[in-house]
Amino acid sequence: MRPPPTSTALQGRLLSSTPVHTPLPLGVVPVFQSWNQFDASAQRWAPVNSSSVPSGSHALDTSSNLALVTWNVDAGTHSPRSRMASILSHILSQTPAPHVVFLQEVSRPALATLLQDPRLQQNWLSSEADESNWRGHIFMTMILLSKSRFGHIHGSSSPTALGLGPVWRVNYPSRFGRDALCCDILHPSTNVDQGSRIRLVNVHLDSLARQPSRRPQQLSTIASMLKIAGRGLVAGDFNPVLPEDATLVEENELIDAWTRLHAQEPGFTWGIDGTQAFLPCRLDKVAVTGLEPEEMEVMHPGVFSGSGDASAEHGEPDWGPASWSDHSGLRCCLRI
Repeated sequence: MRPPPTSTALQGRLLSSTPVHTPLPLGVVPVFQSWNQFDASAQRWAPVNSSSVPSGSHALDTSSNLALVTWNVDAGTHSPRSRMASILSHILSQTPAPHVVFLQEVSRPALATLLQDPRLQQNWLSSEADESNWRGHIFMTMILLSKSRFGHIHGSSSPTALGLGPVWRVNYPSRFGRDALCCDILHPSTNVDQGSRIRLVNVHLDSLARQPSRRPQQLSTIASMLKIAGRGLVAGDFNPVLPEDATLVEENELIDAWTRLHAQEPGFTWGIDGTQAFLPCRLDKVAVTGLEPEEMEVMHPGVFSGSGDASAEHGEPDWGPASWSDHSGLRCCLRI
């Protein structure tokens, strides 16, 4: 496990984090928030800024690929803390290690589990330090970024070094109060206005087959943000439950990473255990523009036993076995 980047590296990166130069389509109103890291001296998560950067050093990950994991972690099933801990351990055990983690349906107990995890405290940045950005909702989306990938020194000559850009939410029409959680990552050695920006958008599009569907407008808004940035991806729970949803990615001139790499495979991410009332389907997707998908796999959930020390450790009653989530996760590696 790599230690966090140096104070100098993070301070330099902050020069690229201002929202002032964030290109957005007309009509899209961003709600900017802070990246957060764990302050060991204060024993809390705090905004990343020049006065709160801890010390540390390590060799940075400057690979030419970006590794993403996205997972709807299921806010509705019992034992959220134990299930979240199992999902997190599985994600962090992946090879290659992910640089970016998108989570959907993060409940308050699941958020507490994440923020209390020593591995995240030492090695990751979080879009959330608490639920203050959630507008009263019982679950929301969350982004985690690996410090090893986003810890460059400002002005690095490495063409693969990545810098930390702003993070924000965009509210759009939704029956459920959903939003898009967005961030930009940057190549620090180039002009941020000349193609060095890569935009990442974490989504939990509206659920259910209600008409008129809000999903077409939601994905259209997201696609417009990706196009104005030049390169990027949208990933998460797309909830494609109506016939019209089947073509939304293509209609918005995005590339479905799964169909690009595995056109003959179903790639189901929901309903695979046969316990759901509906047939298995591919609810979760990664769609890109200006990036090339190179590798992708479905990460099926394990089963939490629901008994013994694991439940007691997280202060949860013994409800019996449960799948980590009703969704499978996705791991996608992209060439940047």
